[in-house]
Amino acid sequence: MPLAVTHVLSSIILVDLYRDYVAKHKKYFTIYTIFLAGFFGLLPDIDIVLEMTAGLFNLNIPALLQHGGITHTPFFAFLFLIPAAILWKSKKHRQSAYFFVAAFAILLHISLDCLIGGGSYEGVMWLFPFSMQSWKIHVISYLNAPNITEALDAVILLGWLWHEEKKHKISDFI
Repeated sequence: MPLAVTHVLSSIILVDLYRDYVAKHKKYFTIYTIFLAGFFGLLPDIDIVLEMTAGLFNLNIPALLQHGGITHTPFFAFLFLIPAAILWKSKKHRQSAYFFVAAFAILLHISLDCLIGGGSYEGVMWLFPFSMQSWKIHVISYLNAPNITEALDAVILLGWLWHEEKKHKISDFI
């Protein structure tokens, strides 16, 4: 299962790379947008907090609100595309970009959970609300390598730091 750091860093890095190399309107992708990418990259795991809170009060929560439920579906990401489209149409492009980034980061989170392993053990309900069928690849379950998720975090972080040094000369700030 990807750790929280993997979800945060992968969202931050991909949005930052998009800003550096693809975006024609960099003013829509501020440092705040990059921060939001990390926040929303972790947002689907809010269901863990919900489960923990319910456990403190001995409450049962529906399966759709448990880990790997509705917050781990493209439907949840789609909810952020609605305000993105409305804001874009209203010519509020920077605010719209925040919601597009949110949808992207959520989709990236559930894709990582499906590919690497995480969320619901059964997989991701890609077609929710039309189907409750889950799909998974869970590559990590095929590898017999303990601590591979921690190693993945380290590789992602070091690769990004190397990129930032080459592109933005972060050593100038030391």
